[in-house]
Amino acid sequence: MKRFHVHVAVHDLKQSIRFYSALFGAQPSVEKPDYAKWMLDDPRVNFAISTRGSKAGLAHLGIQAENSVELEEVGSRLAQADVSTMPQKGASCCYAKSDKYWTIDPQGVAWESFHTLDSVPMYGSDTKRSVGESRAACCAPAAQ
Repeated sequence: MKRFHVHVAVHDLKQSIRFYSALFGAQPSVEKPDYAKWMLDDPRVNFAISTRGSKAGLAHLGIQAENSVELEEVGSRLAQADVSTMPQKGASCCYAKSDKYWTIDPQGVAWESFHTLDSVPMYGSDTKRSVGESRAACCAPAAQ
């Protein structure tokens, strides 16, 4: 079963953790100096916040797949929607290693479909581009 994903950029992480912990009635399942995440079952959502955004507010929305088969199903549906998608295999971002598909909806909202493979110790090693390689910034699709 897939899980809805929301990532919000915040200015004050501690204040935001207090607010969302009260709202959700739960402490974050992951807490880092620049990032926090709640994996909630009611509602079924992966809700993340970070201080990494250039401005506060919605960073992106997404669908978290439980396995690679679910992820590929989402990727196939995106292809049928006739939108540009950017696959990102083995991405290290937001303290996790994931396979992803990034797209932008008709209103300009970034969508991340992903299957988490493992945790990683850094926020994102995919924030820098390698020579001759096009990579998305961590937690955002590549600039169009």
